[in-house]
Amino acid sequence: MEGSLQHIRKLILSLSVMFLAVSLPAQGVFIEAESFASKGGWSVDQQFMDQMGSPYLIAHGMGRPVADASTTLIIHEPGLYHVWVRSYNWTSPWTDAAGPGSFRVKIGGKPLKGILGNTGSEWGWQYAGNRSLKEGQYTLSLSDMTGFDGRCDAIWLTKEEGSVPPSGGGSLEAFRRQIGALPAQPSDGGEYDFVVIGGGVAGMCAAVSAARFGCKVALVNDRPIPGGNNSSEIRVHLGAYIEQPPYPALGRMLREFGHSRGGNAQPASNYEDDKKIAFIESQEGLTYLPCFRAVKVNMEGSKIASVVIRNIESGEERLLKAGLFADCTGDGNLGFMAGADWMMGREGRDEFGESLAPEHGDKLTMGSSIQWYSIEDQKKSSFPEFEYGVKFTEDNCEKVKMGEWTWETGMNLDQINDFERIRDYGLLVVYSNWSYLKNHYSKKEDYYKRSLGWVAYVAGKRESRRLVGDYILKQDDVEKQVFHEDASFTMTWHFDLHFPDPVNSANFPGKEFKAATKSNPIYPYAAPYRCLYSRNIDNLFMAGRDISTTHVTLGSTRLMRTGAMMGEVVGMAASICKDKGTTPRGVYQKYLPELKALMEKGAGRTDIELPDNQRFNLGGHLDRPKDILFQ
Repeated sequence: MEGSLQHIRKLILSLSVMFLAVSLPAQGVFIEAESFASKGGWSVDQQFMDQMGSPYLIAHGMGRPVADASTTLIIHEPGLYHVWVRSYNWTSPWTDAAGPGSFRVKIGGKPLKGILGNTGSEWGWQYAGNRSLKEGQYTLSLSDMTGFDGRCDAIWLTKEEGSVPPSGGGSLEAFRRQIGALPAQPSDGGEYDFVVIGGGVAGMCAAVSAARFGCKVALVNDRPIPGGNNSSEIRVHLGAYIEQPPYPALGRMLREFGHSRGGNAQPASNYEDDKKIAFIESQEGLTYLPCFRAVKVNMEGSKIASVVIRNIESGEERLLKAGLFADCTGDGNLGFMAGADWMMGREGRDEFGESLAPEHGDKLTMGSSIQWYSIEDQKKSSFPEFEYGVKFTEDNCEKVKMGEWTWETGMNLDQINDFERIRDYGLLVVYSNWSYLKNHYSKKEDYYKRSLGWVAYVAGKRESRRLVGDYILKQDDVEKQVFHEDASFTMTWHFDLHFPDPVNSANFPGKEFKAATKSNPIYPYAAPYRCLYSRNIDNLFMAGRDISTTHVTLGSTRLMRTGAMMGEVVGMAASICKDKGTTPRGVYQKYLPELKALMEKGAGRTDIELPDNQRFNLGGHLDRPKDILFQ
């Protein structure tokens, strides 16, 4: 695995523009933190770049200061430089107290006076101090003080006292382009038959399936590791079942990269990232672009003509052209930029005649999880006092040594526009609860020799936008086993709809961080292909949790093995579009027999055994009772 990760790092460096912070005499020196040459113990966080305009560096040390990040600073004009840092006090939504994410800037190994990251209620420029600098080359460093997720977006050095760049939005974007931190125009990234945006399990299968059936494919993933929620960054196991009637060959691709050990919030090796990387990189006809995020779409009428992707470290932009695109982002980001129709939240009961829907529609969604676990130490260990607006007591603390999917936040917030706050609250409650257990709990001796072994900083998201296709899958389709001639991937998971845990809600009203669910059994159901392409963007497919379903049916379709089969079908349909010169809708209208033939064949290899943890087969008996509960 380490060898594969080293290969990714080398690939990223080869794709990135080599960064040196060079002064602009009339303006100053602008440095994007995510492009630091050495990240040290800091990590690149791109999850919120659509909202704030850029990735940033985060000092995610779980309460232990991380190693300095550093880069080279070149000064052409000597003088007194004022240093500003774009940062944010991430606990400010819950308390007015100084926050825990403190850090400093060092120039030439000497720290400036200002402490950063612990004040302010929004992203903005904070003053780090000033320093007289001669012409020459310096090492510029970010020095973490706490290990509690201090964050730095950019650094600005100027000889003009009080002169700072715009605080955010389009003005900051324009400033970045003006000074050369972002290119004026993207470079030519090539032309493809099919471009897949999103490198989770669904996107991986869509890209590889299309390539195996003759398409020239690009797969764009905005993280260094593919797999989405199943990667070692988030650590959610693969749920639901594959290789089911009416197309038992669908899902066989997962034999090639699916993990052999299940479970959530387990050691990184359990998620076998190296298998995912090999699955993608070994596929002929597929170009893999890790650490790139789609940031702009160019349209020609109702079709996507091209997409601009940006490297999350260097800022390099490329223009990818294609006849076909797939949105496998989970959030429906590509479709949203293209103007695709979408839905979000819960539909009312009468809208689709769903008994499991609320009486009236609302904006509530399933939440996002920050999973974590502790490890046993050889000797007594400590953890800092941590209380920032959420107070834990003997009665309300979670007396646990790990937290997995039930640690879920943000159900009443916008899972896109409020996502940083949602993720941050997940971090806050993990640290706050652990601090209480270590320092104040009456049985704290049970935790003396335990420390936090892993806390995710990339949140595992369940629900946000759903793109609208020619058909919207609803509860009745599944429960009444409604026949559709374009039946494709098979759903096997129950209607699994999360809601705030009542006990947690009583303990933390309005600040819930635990989820509960009620299982509503289903009988396996083959969903229509028409849910896998946009109804108003002519060349846009989708696969994963952003397909065309109601909120209720999303409770069943969102499982990753199910998403993998969606991706496989989308890749097959893309190959038919290429061969026949048609659109995703045209496959349904004119070439459904061809799609059925490919679904019967499957895109997976036939020489790999199915792991025991994926074995489940109904044997084609579609008249069995509906009271089967798939756990």
